[in-house]
Amino acid sequence: MSIIEWLATGFGVACVILTIRESIWCWPTGLVQVLLFVFVFLEARLYSDVVLHVIYVILQIYGWHAWLRGGDAGEALRVSRLAPRALLTWLVVGVVGTVTVGTLMRRFTDADYAYWDASILALSLIAQWLLARKVLESWIFWISVDVLAVGLYTLKGLYPTAGLYSVFLVLAVTGLVQWKRSLERQPLLQRA
Repeated sequence: MSIIEWLATGFGVACVILTIRESIWCWPTGLVQVLLFVFVFLEARLYSDVVLHVIYVILQIYGWHAWLRGGDAGEALRVSRLAPRALLTWLVVGVVGTVTVGTLMRRFTDADYAYWDASILALSLIAQWLLARKVLESWIFWISVDVLAVGLYTLKGLYPTAGLYSVFLVLAVTGLVQWKRSLERQPLLQRA
């Protein structure tokens, strides 16, 4: 339990709370969190998580911009929903990503729990992309990630991080409820 892990945990909680509130400040807070977690996961030999957090750096910057100017006519984004076919497509992408990354990590690295770790990577990337586009279903993917992460990080002895993902799980359920309410308050023509 390093100071870096504790700091990353604190920034992570702040980031999700800000995200639930649809605050633009979730993005710079999240940027600090993901940069710190790169070091935590390198030390733990969870290389899929290292790759994930490096990609998160890029997605944090993209999400920050998208939330500010990614809507119609360069306006701030509003909460939207996926069509059923798009949701199915993202689920298939998650399975293919898990198998592909897990196989590569198992074959070419000394990664622990390669497929479990890869599933966190694949589903997190989908969740983060959908979150950057302010899609309600991003929270469903986050809930799945959080359940998987709590188990893996507990097994690896990363207790503050497992605790963080337990908090994330509760917050993801809260986010799903809050964003659903936000979507319902929008005029019908505003929904994607």
